[in-house]
Amino acid sequence: MQWNLDQLRLFVSVAERQSFSAAARQLNRAQSAVSSAIALLEADLGMLLFERSSGRQPRLTEAGVALLEDAREILRQCERLEGRALGLVRGEEARLRLAQDEAMPYQPVLDSLEALARQFPLLEVQLASGAQGDVARKLLERRADLGLLFHHERMPEALERQRLGTIEMVTVCGAGHPLAGSSYVDRRELARHRQLLMAPQDSHYPGGEQISPAVWRTDSFYAMAELLMRNLGWAWLPRHVVQYPTYQNQLVELRSDWTPPPLVVELVCRRDEALGPAARWLAECFAEHLQAIG
Repeated sequence: MQWNLDQLRLFVSVAERQSFSAAARQLNRAQSAVSSAIALLEADLGMLLFERSSGRQPRLTEAGVALLEDAREILRQCERLEGRALGLVRGEEARLRLAQDEAMPYQPVLDSLEALARQFPLLEVQLASGAQGDVARKLLERRADLGLLFHHERMPEALERQRLGTIEMVTVCGAGHPLAGSSYVDRRELARHRQLLMAPQDSHYPGGEQISPAVWRTDSFYAMAELLMRNLGWAWLPRHVVQYPTYQNQLVELRSDWTPPPLVVELVCRRDEALGPAARWLAECFAEHLQAIG
């Protein structure tokens, strides 16, 4: 077989955009060149990948659907190979830019950074914190080398993620909220009171289920805790946020008939940029400290 990686990239681009012309614009190619490359790929594979009808968008054949994910994985593997080669050429990194979700447990992060300073004393570290979405954005824009965030379904394709551990979620309200005196609350009782949820609505974070018809949304677990302290509703929060010293005696954990699954903490990096030794070491160290508090 004589097919090549460029043809696979064109195949994936046409399939995702359902258009030869759109793929050509995206890759800065002539449409005729894209069509010819796809035809050569089909000839090499011995099968049609697209159904072509005059005046209609190209549609994947059954064979095209079956091969699309394989093509994507080959391209991902190539990105990993190039990134790893680049990392080997660079050797130990001189600087590590870490971006983290602001609600990441602070003790494992601080303990890990303290250990990192001892292990790599000459390493420059830049630490950035942000609300949900900020971490992935910094990685995509190459303003961060390594990210710590909570798992959600819509992770950009260019990012590679690794599960590090989990954090328990609990049902919480303010100390002066009507629910605070209840020994047990069920879904019906929760639905009678305003619910605080993460924004946006399609964030796919654990604890994103709307139970109450009255909802307020915020992009920060800590902002949510501040609203809870003012008795503006109830919410599901990570346990370590509830235990933050500022909120001592201000928030009440509720016993309920349903609590969301734990937050999954993930290490995230760009697939086309291999992690250096300091970044890999920090990831392992953080995973150990995270498991210790779990």
